[in-house]
Amino acid sequence: MTRGRGARALGTLLLAGLLAALGAAPAQAAGYRYWSFWESSGDGWAYATQGPSTARPGDGSVIGFRFAVSEDSKDAAKPRAEADFDAVCEDTPEKDGGKRVAVVVDFGTPADAPGGETPPAQRTACAQVTKDASAGEALAAAAKPLRYDSSALLCGIAGYPRSGCGEQVGAGEPKKEKGSSTPASPGATENAGDSGGDGDGGPSAGLIGGVAAVVVLGAAAVWQARRRRG
Repeated sequence: MTRGRGARALGTLLLAGLLAALGAAPAQAAGYRYWSFWESSGDGWAYATQGPSTARPGDGSVIGFRFAVSEDSKDAAKPRAEADFDAVCEDTPEKDGGKRVAVVVDFGTPADAPGGETPPAQRTACAQVTKDASAGEALAAAAKPLRYDSSALLCGIAGYPRSGCGEQVGAGEPKKEKGSSTPASPGATENAGDSGGDGDGGPSAGLIGGVAAVVVLGAAAVWQARRRRG
């Protein structure tokens, strides 16, 4: 009976070790690195309900763009500048047949920048466009060049970032501190495996080795118990 209890206790301990090792697997992706689109509201910034190619801001509107890593629109980072039309367009006179749209572009923080890139300083501009111009056309008038992908997703503003478009960012990916030149994204100058993964979200070599060790110990314990009973 004592040997039976000991074997069961050892089995329970080994199972707990196995579960702990599996629990150490890398977390799923933390979000996506992309440009979000904002419009002015009575309380500041509101996440746009349309894309910049279809939204048509009126005269006196403010539109904003922010580059950051976000899971979805609920946690997306807002432009840090205020949505203040007068502050941006007060020195731009009205023109017949057109409209003025204040454009705010926030290139984000070094922590959210792709590997090897540094975000430019925030900028604002007063775009004078035709009355039927879209938000995308107002942005193009204020911050060229723009870069889109084949699905018309806005990928770059004023040449930033140089490449990439809405790429997934892993939860275990190292982030850059302010003023640091360490790449934020795996695959730029660092390998994703350096942070504990194998580069494609699978378990690390250390995790696999730990699980293998637990299995070997379990097999040895069973063999010894049978030997003693025999």
